[in-house]
Amino acid sequence: MLHGFVFFCLCFWCFDGVFGVEADEIESVSVMEGDSLNLQTGVNKIREDDLIMWMCGDDCIAKLNISSQVISENNDRFRDRLKLDHQTGSLTITNIRTTDSGFYKVQLIGHKVSKKTFNVTVIAHLPIPAIASYCPQNPSSSSGSSVSKCVLLCSVLNVSHVTLSWYAGISVLSSISASDLSISLSLPLEVEYQDKNNYSCVLNNPISNQTTHLDINTLCHTCSECVCCCDSNKAVIQLVLSALVGVATIAILIYDITSRRAEQKRRAQKSISNRFSQL
Repeated sequence: MLHGFVFFCLCFWCFDGVFGVEADEIESVSVMEGDSLNLQTGVNKIREDDLIMWMCGDDCIAKLNISSQVISENNDRFRDRLKLDHQTGSLTITNIRTTDSGFYKVQLIGHKVSKKTFNVTVIAHLPIPAIASYCPQNPSSSSGSSVSKCVLLCSVLNVSHVTLSWYAGISVLSSISASDLSISLSLPLEVEYQDKNNYSCVLNNPISNQTTHLDINTLCHTCSECVCCCDSNKAVIQLVLSALVGVATIAILIYDITSRRAEQKRRAQKSISNRFSQL
C-alpha cells in the first residue's frame, strides 16, 4: 500500500493544479567547483505524509518517502555525492563539478504540492594571470629624448564568465571580458621603466578572483638595458666618427705641408738649373 501510494503521487508530479500546487519558485545559485552545494526545500520539518523528490533536468536523483526513509539517492552522475536531510528534505551535493551546472527541481507532495527550482552555475577555479613583456623598437618620449618603455601582456587560458583587468593601485586602467564560451584572454599595458605606480593584473568572476602583481624592475629591465645600450652605442659611434674626422684632418694637413715643401724644393732646383745654364 505504501509503495502504491508513493508511485501514485509520483504519477501526478508533473501536473500542476493537483493537491493545490503552489507557484514554482526559481532561485539562482553560484558555487565554486569542488565545494559542497546545499539546496534548501524551504521546509523546517517534513510531515509523516509528505514525499520529497529531487530532479536534475529530467532525471530523478533522490527521493524521500513519508516515513523519512530514503527510497533512492543514487545516480551514476552523482554516485556517492548526494546527501538528503531527513528532517527538511534538503539536498547536498558534495565535490560539485562544472558538469553539474543546470536546473534542479524539488517537489513536496502531501496535502498540497509545492515546487521549487534552482538554476545552479558551477564556476571553475580561476587560473593565475601570467604577465610577459617586450620592448618597443623605437621608444621615445614626446620631447624626443630617449626613455625606457616596455609593453606588458597579461594573459589567461581557457576561461569563461570572467573579466581580466589592469589596475594601477585601486584604479582600473583597462579590462576585457569572456562570454559563455571557454576562450583565452590577453590585455596589453605600456609602462615606463621608471614608473612608480603599483600595477596588477586581476582575473575575477562573480565569486572569486586571482591577482598577479607587476614587478617592473624584473620584467622591464631588458628594455632599460636596451636604451642604455643604445645610448652607449651612440656615444661610441660619435667618438669614433670624431676620431676619424680628426685623423682625416691631420692627414690633410700633413699632405698639404708635404706638398708645399716638395713644390718649394722643385722650384729651388729649377732656379739653380737656370743659373748654371746662363753661365
